[in-house]
Amino acid sequence: MGTWGTTLAAEPLAQGVVDGSTVDLLGRNFFLHNDYRSPSPANKNYKQEWAQGFIASFASGFTAGTVGFGVDAHGFLGVKLDGGKGHAGTGLLPLDSEGRSASNYSSAGGALKLRTSRTTLAYGEMTVETPVFDTADKRLQPEYATGLLLDSRGLDDLHWQAGHFTAFKNQDASTSKGDFTGYGASTQAGGISFLGTRLFEDKPLGGALYASELSDTWHQYYANLHLKQSGVFLDSNVYHTRDYGKAVAGAIDNTAYSLSGKYTVGAQGFTLAYQKIQGDTPFDFVGGDSIYLANSIKYADFNGPGERSWQARYDLDLGAFGLPGLKFMTRYVTGRGIDGTHAPQGGAYNPFDPDSGQYVPQQGDGGRHWERDIDLRYIVQSGPARDLSVQVSHVTHRANSAQAGDDIDRVYIVIEYPLKLGRF
Repeated sequence: MGTWGTTLAAEPLAQGVVDGSTVDLLGRNFFLHNDYRSPSPANKNYKQEWAQGFIASFASGFTAGTVGFGVDAHGFLGVKLDGGKGHAGTGLLPLDSEGRSASNYSSAGGALKLRTSRTTLAYGEMTVETPVFDTADKRLQPEYATGLLLDSRGLDDLHWQAGHFTAFKNQDASTSKGDFTGYGASTQAGGISFLGTRLFEDKPLGGALYASELSDTWHQYYANLHLKQSGVFLDSNVYHTRDYGKAVAGAIDNTAYSLSGKYTVGAQGFTLAYQKIQGDTPFDFVGGDSIYLANSIKYADFNGPGERSWQARYDLDLGAFGLPGLKFMTRYVTGRGIDGTHAPQGGAYNPFDPDSGQYVPQQGDGGRHWERDIDLRYIVQSGPARDLSVQVSHVTHRANSAQAGDDIDRVYIVIEYPLKLGRF
């Protein structure tokens, strides 16, 4: 699930290209273990990889004048620490032609940017955060997209964004490709475009409206309304997706929505959420975090056709008990009512199998599943290791054959150490 924010937030007025520049370095150590409890991909009992990543980012200031110019750049290096041929493929590292984890991989990119008043325009490779297209940061390397992004706060209480992206770099890739792959749909040409606004971001009552177009695949519309008030957070999200153009994923007419409420009292937080998918196809999206529905969590998105899901979540800030920086979270989500058998035949969700001579829907009738997440995170509060974080997560997912998801136990251990090298 995405979070509200943007990579091109408003900044102070330019201090000059060099004087206003910042350099950050993030060290990320990532261990990921997938224990399959039912028939698994390639008949593997488990997948396991351990890797060290370094993410460097540079953001220049802007030249003086009515229109200021600048540049952003990023670089990445990932190094394998462990991961044999028989257990590769967690998404931390790319695979070679023999199915082995690469010993290392790297990438780099950047964007030119210009700003006038409270509006910024960037072109190049970047991360993106919107409800209809959001690059994820869930593995060793963030996802990146190449294109054009406009970000404007020229009007009070309105935060406008518009973009057009034609290439995408996956989390385990060194180069970008000109195709976008989603839950069930992909397009090999063109790209994704969007326009939207976030309303009253700094007010107790706010919302958002966005629209996007995936080349020859779909038009997607999004709306949000949320309320923040003294320990209470209420949030509602709705998407509507319709096929258009060549409809390379097939016919789509899908509405997805979620409602959630969180009550915080002292160090504790209690959350309840409900999510519903209406239509004969799943709720589909491109970009790893482009789903701002409440029940899109660590492993499953609970976005199957016809699916209804419920969530209960508990958060605890152990700083209130003398352990500052230590936080605990657990949640449980259950989904049922999935029926993929009515997906349009020949589309991405019910393709024709030439071997069997039949259409094979992604999901059957009567699909159900559940997921339980347990998460413990500690951030060092002071001293030489200040801001170093350690996160340990355990995920359990179980499904029946109609849901078609894996029965899996997953363990994450992530250690991050950010170095803010500051301004030049």
